[in-house]
Amino acid sequence: MSETFKVQKSDEEWRATLSPELYRVAREHGTERPWSHIYNTEKRDGIYHCAACGAELFTADTKYESGSGWPSFFKAIEGSVAQTVDRSHGMVRVEAHCANCGAHLGHIFPDGPNPTGDRFCMNGTSLQFEPKA
Repeated sequence: MSETFKVQKSDEEWRATLSPELYRVAREHGTERPWSHIYNTEKRDGIYHCAACGAELFTADTKYESGSGWPSFFKAIEGSVAQTVDRSHGMVRVEAHCANCGAHLGHIFPDGPNPTGDRFCMNGTSLQFEPKA
């Protein structure tokens, strides 16, 4: 990515502050196994943050069960998720990453529910849930 983000850290700084699994997903564009993360079935009200930098990304009222095995949302908080074209694995997809720090979150597909028609298919590892008090 050639974009400049508010949160700028060297690779060494990211490795020192993130768990090995979060580093693999957020900085190396990894993917967790489907149905492996607890946030896939999370139903409480609250806010989902970027696990790498803490930026707010999604509200719980935009989360839905997509059947994909990953936490899915139909809308991100305005300006929180940036997009790039991902041509890896022999396909063309839209990658979602944190607009604040550039962490890889997952992918965006055009098969979501109304009102947006978008499915933000996110790695639970890249998220940190804050339940509403």
